[in-house]
Amino acid sequence: MEASISTAVAAGHSGAAAPPPPGKHGAAVEGSATWRLGDRIGLAICWGLGLLFCAIAVAVALYLFVQGITYLKPAMLTTPAASGFSQSESGGFSDALIGTLMVATLGIVLALPVGIAIAVWLVEYGRPAALARVAESTIEAIAGIPSIVLALFGTVIFSSSALAFLSRSNEGVVFGKSFFAAGAMLSLVALPLIVASVREGLNSIPRHVREASYAVGKTKAATTRRILLPACRPQVATGAVLGLGRIIGDTAIIVVLLGATQNFGPVEGAPFPLDYLRGVGTTLTNFVYEASPTGNLNQPQKAYAAAFVLLIMILILNAIVDLIHRRSRKVGTWSS
Repeated sequence: MEASISTAVAAGHSGAAAPPPPGKHGAAVEGSATWRLGDRIGLAICWGLGLLFCAIAVAVALYLFVQGITYLKPAMLTTPAASGFSQSESGGFSDALIGTLMVATLGIVLALPVGIAIAVWLVEYGRPAALARVAESTIEAIAGIPSIVLALFGTVIFSSSALAFLSRSNEGVVFGKSFFAAGAMLSLVALPLIVASVREGLNSIPRHVREASYAVGKTKAATTRRILLPACRPQVATGAVLGLGRIIGDTAIIVVLLGATQNFGPVEGAPFPLDYLRGVGTTLTNFVYEASPTGNLNQPQKAYAAAFVLLIMILILNAIVDLIHRRSRKVGTWSS
């Protein structure tokens, strides 16, 4: 503000024309009418592609909405899958719905604290520098690795005899399939999103906030715990919600590490909840695949119903992310 006043006063004394008024983001307002032809064509292409992607998303959502309303019955949400010759005799997908909630909870419980810790270390400490660079590259690599590769990697890990207590085993043979194994590998899918979101929140906090905390005698650890992390709660929540969306939308890890059975297969003799954490099951994504015309069940009506439920869950998560961003804008930013 003071710099703007000084600039205006200097311009008035020198007789030069005042600079154009800044736009919403501080840049001079410029209409597209003054752009070159190539820039206009590029803008038109961007608009066209954006509208095309919006139209595709709306078409998919409307199609699944119509099909889901047509075929979804309340009993499907409370009835497990069963053997039958017709779709009316084969039950619902309650086990798949509960399995989705289980792997989502396991994945985010494992990924959230680790992601926050990594983000804090990279932003606030970053020492040793070589290790920090390796960690950044590793996080980026995990974000780009296909989930089927993570699933195969998880099979190698959880099939070892040392981790037999975390998965299903029989007569000394460790299968490496369990809810815990699937949740652990799905946490890697969500980890890059959490780290990126928390790092963005920490980087948005000005340096003088940290210096003020140090000036009153707070240590770096206390400053991070009591000031920085509470200040970037919206970014932490955003990363967690985005990670949940990635977890419940994955299929490859579910098929390889969860057994992809249509009903729960808890480990007999184990106490609750270890019997289910070490057991096998399914999720909505796998149920949609199996119930599709190309799957083993060939129950397209239930596939549409399960896909509709999954779409509703994704839309709710996206709405939560949008709500978090809106509330954070109302509260204000550090730059103000």
